[in-house]
Amino acid sequence: MVSNLFFYQVVLIALVWLFLMLSWLWPSEPTAVPPSPSKPVTPPRQRSTKPQPFTGLTGKPHCEACEQALETSILEPPSAPLPKLTSTRGRRRHVATSQHFCPKPACPYGGWPGLGNISANGHPSGGVWRQLYCCGCQSYFLETHGTIFHGKRVAVDLIVHVIGCLAESLGIRGTARVFEIDPNTVLHWLIEAAEQLRAFSQYFLRDLHLTQVQLDELYAVLSAVKDGAVSTDDAIERLSRSPHWVWTAMDPESKLLLAMDVGERTLAMAQCVVHHVVQVLALDCTPLFLTDGFREYLTALLTHYGHWVQPPRRQATGPAPKPRWMPLPQLLYA
Repeated sequence: MVSNLFFYQVVLIALVWLFLMLSWLWPSEPTAVPPSPSKPVTPPRQRSTKPQPFTGLTGKPHCEACEQALETSILEPPSAPLPKLTSTRGRRRHVATSQHFCPKPACPYGGWPGLGNISANGHPSGGVWRQLYCCGCQSYFLETHGTIFHGKRVAVDLIVHVIGCLAESLGIRGTARVFEIDPNTVLHWLIEAAEQLRAFSQYFLRDLHLTQVQLDELYAVLSAVKDGAVSTDDAIERLSRSPHWVWTAMDPESKLLLAMDVGERTLAMAQCVVHHVVQVLALDCTPLFLTDGFREYLTALLTHYGHWVQPPRRQATGPAPKPRWMPLPQLLYA
């Protein structure tokens, strides 16, 4: 028989061996790695919200209307009027003709009113309108020449009433039914009246002194989409097929319409509208221009209200800085 002491020794050795095996097989915790110093995080660069001064343009923007006006002034210099004629023969004239001028381009007095070359010559064929005579080119013409009444056999009151109805927003077909005339005749009179009004505006709207000018462009489809009368898909189709806008310029105080044109929403149209506004303003008038934020207005205004400025030197040596096209000091735009 085995003694108890030997048995106890074997059990002790087995426990020690088991303890060593468990300590060797048991997963040990990883040793803590000292944290590496993190790099400082650079805060994002904040952009300044302060308005930056305008640095100017390297060249003057192109305006086709200005170049056409310059070419016309060079090719056709204004001619001086001839001396006024004073008639010493025959009886004294009783019909005032100082507001009329000869319409013949080849006449030396053509286009000049009040020079004494026009005289009345009765009523041909017993008509309503008087015939005038130009002694400069020995030609005859009616006093209605250049008006919407020239060459028409209808009564003047009828034409005036038709144009008045159209001005009151009565349609062409409705006006034709009221006065019992052909709709094409009404349309023809409307076109002639529009041309007369355009010429009238170009002659009288000049040398204006205004404090504000509002420039805007609008498209009728956009308001129709807002009102729900036209769907979005239909509006996109119309815009892609005929992307024309109505450009307007007006004085917000007197409601005077300075310019109106129809075209695409481009820089060329903005240049054309601003050029038209500049032509009707006085030379010493620079009003406050207000727009809807369309970027091309800034270029168009800078074209007509700008000048060359030589920037100062920043270094004592080296080439001089190139001149910049800058806005005039009196230009105000918002």
